[in-house]
Amino acid sequence: MSLESDMEVLSEVPLFRELSRDQLRLLAFGAEHRSLRAGEILFRAEARADAGFVVASGEVHLVEGEGEGRRISMTVGRGTLLGEMALMADTRRPSSAVTATDCDFIRISRPLFRRMLQEYPDIAVVMHQRIRDDFLAMASRILALEDIFDYDDEDDTPGEPRGEADD
Repeated sequence: MSLESDMEVLSEVPLFRELSRDQLRLLAFGAEHRSLRAGEILFRAEARADAGFVVASGEVHLVEGEGEGRRISMTVGRGTLLGEMALMADTRRPSSAVTATDCDFIRISRPLFRRMLQEYPDIAVVMHQRIRDDFLAMASRILALEDIFDYDDEDDTPGEPRGEADD
């Protein structure tokens, strides 16, 4: 992939949408490429995470569990950033990522991302606001689900869904 095509893909990532052309160029220039065939593992659940991966082409299954309990929780494609938290902090992968099709990835290391934040402190402010807004939206969606379940006050275990009559 060319530097220009990498910049185009990176600009599709919500976390990077506010970056200028120069900032995208620096990020694209410092990033690495990885190509995998369908069925290959990009990373495993619980593995240490030191980088984020932007899907440049193809589709990736996010997989939870092992063996019989294994299930695909989500399928993502171009412009998706996998491992956003790994860009900011030492963390572990919450799920495994397995390619559903042949894929190309742009790997952004934590040191590269930190360098971006140091060279462009204004990016940190914009990204902090975006992450905050995403977190608040997620919390709101979770709270909206609260009324679906009636919790037993003694042990906080879900009881019968609210609104259903007892027999």
